[in-house]
Amino acid sequence: MRIMRGLSLRHLNKTETAGPGAVIPIARAVLVDMEPKVINQTLSKAAQSGRWKYGQHSSFCQKQGSGNNWAYGYSVHGPRHEESIRNLIQKEVEKCDSLSGFFIIMSMAGGTGSGLGAFVTQNLQDQYSNSLKMNQIIWPYGTGEVIVQNYNSILTLSHLYRSSDALLVHENDAVHKICAKLMNIKQISFSDINQVLAHQLGSVFQPTYSAEGSFHYRRNPLGDLMENLVPHPEFKMLGVRNIPQMSENSLAYSTFTWAGLLKHLRQMLISNAKMEEGIDWQIRPPLPGLPSLSKMSLNKELHFNTSIANLLILRGKDVHSADLEGFKDPALYTSWLEPVNAFNVWRTQRAFSKYEKSAALVSNSQFLVKPLDMIVGKAWNMFASKAYVHQYTKFGIEEEDFLDSFALLEQVVASYCTL
Repeated sequence: MRIMRGLSLRHLNKTETAGPGAVIPIARAVLVDMEPKVINQTLSKAAQSGRWKYGQHSSFCQKQGSGNNWAYGYSVHGPRHEESIRNLIQKEVEKCDSLSGFFIIMSMAGGTGSGLGAFVTQNLQDQYSNSLKMNQIIWPYGTGEVIVQNYNSILTLSHLYRSSDALLVHENDAVHKICAKLMNIKQISFSDINQVLAHQLGSVFQPTYSAEGSFHYRRNPLGDLMENLVPHPEFKMLGVRNIPQMSENSLAYSTFTWAGLLKHLRQMLISNAKMEEGIDWQIRPPLPGLPSLSKMSLNKELHFNTSIANLLILRGKDVHSADLEGFKDPALYTSWLEPVNAFNVWRTQRAFSKYEKSAALVSNSQFLVKPLDMIVGKAWNMFASKAYVHQYTKFGIEEEDFLDSFALLEQVVASYCTL
C-alpha cells in the first residue's frame, strides 16, 4: 500500500496565473510516475478544487511501472527518462527569482518512488549542487506491503543519505494509528492517510514570522529548517509530531492551553511517542552524571529519546505567552551541542487549520533507530539467503551495492545510538 506513488518536486517560490475570471495559483511542482493513473487523479482533483492547480505541462508519466523493483526504477527508468524529467524541472527552476531548494516527496516500498526517486535526487545533487534537497519519505508498514520492500528501503535510504541534505520521515504505521485513534476513523482510506500527512507538512511549512517581534514572514523556511536541525551530515533523519490532532466531533468539546499542549508534546518527544494518546509518562530525562538509557544496546528497548536538535512551531492565539523552558533542558540533547544551538522556535498568531492553538515539533533524534535497525535486519536476513537478489542483479544492481547499503545504514544506526 503506497501512499504516494512516484514523487513530486516542489520548489519554494510562488507563482500565479490568471484563469478565466479568476486568479488561480499554480503549484510550482513536477509530478513523476511511470503509470498514468495516480498522476491523472492528482491533476484532476487539484483542478476541481477551484483554489489551485498543477501546471499543464508539469507532469511526466509512462505506461509501464517498475514492478516494485528498486533496480528497475533506478537503473532502467532513471537513465531512460533522465533528460525529459530534467527538462521539466529546469522549466520550473527558470520561473524562480531565487531558487532556494527542492522538496522531494516519495515512497520507499515500491520501485518507482524509491528507485526513480533516488535517481532524480542524485541528478538534482549533480545539477544543482548549491541548492538544498529535502526528501520527504513514506516509511512502509512494518507488516509488509511488498515482499521486497526491505531491499527497496535500504537501497533508497543509503542513496539518499549520499545525495540529500535531510530526510523527513513519515511512518505509515504511525499515521495509520493517528487516523484510527485520534481521528476516530473506522475504515481508513488513502485519502485519510494523505490528509494527516498534509496536515503535518502544512503545520511545518505554512508561513511563520522570521524573528521574535518581526511581522515579516520567512523567505526560506526550508533553508532555515535545515540550518536549525541538521548540524552534521551523519545525522539527517527528521520526524514531525503534532498536537492537537483530533476529529471535528472531539474538537467541539475541547479547550487548549499552551502549558498543556507543550507538556504533552515534550513527553511525546522524550518517550518517542508518535501521538498524544498512550504517552509513557514514566520516562524522564537522565540525571546529570548518569548514563542515558538511550545508550543501551539495540538488543534492549530504547527508552529515553535523545535529541540532536528540535524546532518548535507554534501557531495561534497568545502564541508569545507560551513557556518554552521545558524544551531548553540540556538533558534532552546530546552532549556535543549546547541547547542554545539545539533548540529553536518559530511562531505566528495565525491559527492553523481548525485549531485555535497548535504546535508542531520537528526533531532530529533517535526516533528512527529501532525501525531502521529492524528494516536493515529483515533485509539482511533475506540477502543472506540470496532471496530475490537475482531480480536486482539483472538490472545492474550488484551484491556489492547491497553490502555498501548495509554498511552505510549500520553506521547511521550506530551513530544515533551513541548520542
